[in-house]
Amino acid sequence: MISLVKELWRTLLFLFSMQFWRMGLLWTFSIVFSHHQLIKDFFCSQRPKSYYRCSPCVVPVRPVAVVTGATSGLGFYTAYELSKEGYVVVLVGRSQQLLLEAERKIKACNRNAHLKAFQVDLSSVESIILFRKSLQQWLSDSDLHSSIQLLINCAGILATSPRTTADGYDQMIGTNYIGAFVLTNLLLPLLESSNVSSRIVNVTSFTHRNVTDMQVDDRTVSGKRFLSYMQYPYANIYEYSKLFLLLFTFELHRQLRLREKSHQIFVAFHIVDISAADPGVVQTNILREVPSLLSLSAHFVLKYLGLLQSPEYGVSSIIDAALAPPGTSGAYFFGGIGRTIEPSILSRDAGLALKLWETTSNLLSRTPFGTEED
Repeated sequence: MISLVKELWRTLLFLFSMQFWRMGLLWTFSIVFSHHQLIKDFFCSQRPKSYYRCSPCVVPVRPVAVVTGATSGLGFYTAYELSKEGYVVVLVGRSQQLLLEAERKIKACNRNAHLKAFQVDLSSVESIILFRKSLQQWLSDSDLHSSIQLLINCAGILATSPRTTADGYDQMIGTNYIGAFVLTNLLLPLLESSNVSSRIVNVTSFTHRNVTDMQVDDRTVSGKRFLSYMQYPYANIYEYSKLFLLLFTFELHRQLRLREKSHQIFVAFHIVDISAADPGVVQTNILREVPSLLSLSAHFVLKYLGLLQSPEYGVSSIIDAALAPPGTSGAYFFGGIGRTIEPSILSRDAGLALKLWETTSNLLSRTPFGTEED
């Protein structure tokens, strides 16, 4: 009885909070806007660019794909779909037990799946560095080429209470953005050393559209600015983390293309492609920290509006981005069947993206990542 009263009180607190209604109203508007773009582009003479899927070459050696957040939801279904395409899939997750369960489920559906699991805390720089070393050792021990062909940054959380990482960052920003930044930069040499095309896919969200102005400094990028608020602005922070990831995507795309131009006159140099994928609204456990009555109600309304997708269908934009033709880079995949749309104007701000990169690099220079880069 006491637990029921506590849960009811918690539900009421959420219901009358500004952050909950920000999610309920602004996030719904953002996803409707994204779908409106698809419809508008379809009926306009100039249709959005779409890409067909290219199956990877699995001979003489199977390609390797690293998928974060692979124990549930979109990460799990991404890993499963890639295993069917012939990839050796490296499952990355926080829980060893859930990783073993994910392996079992994938192999039950695809007996030919080639899988390897690594327990990694993506909110910890040290844990990511250890993973990179373990991955390199495993590639060597398995007689695989010392490279990977695909990195899918799919891990993400929606934390409704303030928590900090071991490195002192807000946990949501640390997991959703900083962890992906560190992992991508550490694995970039393995992607660049591939003898076939390689790619990075960052899984972002339509919620980034709700950020219309942003101050980029140490306190904002680390999330410490938000930790000092009287009420933890979890909806805002989630939006920021996804915009950060998108800005990072476009800045790395710019840097890689500049590198491509500088190497063209010397030798054949393999350039890594990078794109963003927005799965839309998907029925996963991302709302696990929201009271169950409210999360179920939200799913009911979104399903009634035709906006809620199952993970099996929602994963399509991620797989579209992962299997796009070589050379496809800097795109924003949304809506499945290879379709792309334009993200927010702010996300295309090159100056802001560069400043975010520099600020993040400066923050990380005070962690073990700074030593690794040197």
